Amino acid sequence: MPKKVDHEVRRQEISEALWRIASTRGLDGASLRDVAAEAGISLGRLQHYFRTKDEMLLFALRRINQLAADRIRARIESLTEEPTPREVLRACLSGMLPLDDRSRIGLLVGAAYYARAVHDAALRAEAENGIPQLRAFFAGQLRLAADRGELPPERATEDEAMLLISMADGLATYVLLGVHDPETALRLLDLHLANLFGAERAADGPTPPGCEVGAAPTPGERGAPRSSGGRKVPSSSGGAEVSPSSGGPEVSSSSGGGEVSPSFGGGKVSPSSGR
Repeated sequence: MPKKVDHEVRRQEISEALWRIASTRGLDGASLRDVAAEAGISLGRLQHYFRTKDEMLLFALRRINQLAADRIRARIESLTEEPTPREVLRACLSGMLPLDDRSRIGLLVGAAYYARAVHDAALRAEAENGIPQLRAFFAGQLRLAADRGELPPERATEDEAMLLISMADGLATYVLLGVHDPETALRLLDLHLANLFGAERAADGPTPPGCEVGAAPTPGERGAPRSSGGRKVPSSSGGAEVSPSSGGPEVSSSSGGGEVSPSFGGGKVSPSSGR
């Protein structure tokens, strides 16, 4: 009797072959044939699952973003008691940075995807749909912080949320290029949050558990979202662990913004924020 093939598992295996190529020599010159050889299958077999390189890149990006969402969810769930809006934002933003090998690979895949999406409207739709949702989620967290007296009300805007996303995207790019190391990127992230929320609050306590460099769980580790009051959190891709900023299998999250999926440079996360 012929062996039953799990098509989703096979697609994931092909994606992992693509990630390995990305981590060692980049994706600019990588062809479907190269990926097939890395996956140990024929080109014809690979094209049974992905007809084009764009289809394969899009699947790989969505898979990476899903893993990034899981990782950021785990970070938020590791926080003691109920996380504050600032802790939620920090977990999401740090999840958009390439702080380890897996998140670096995710950003490289995202970069290859976006380089092609600039000239392809169909591919570009992932970013066009995902980034506004992430911005709305961040803005919701900023408004919540303002309601709690933790942030000046005039800073709780969608423009401020977009600045956070842009900062994470820029820091992620500079880590990839070797301009900053991960520790420096995190320090600059914390400096910005301290300026945003008030420098005096930066000294209130140590870095929340799960937000240190190297503290991210492996992609296989998943946790069910923690919920309280129905408010949930979105995640990143930036590469984040994939993560950034920009979209795939969606991790539902609510914050005045609807469904959110991780994105390159930042991506979105959808763990529950406990509110």
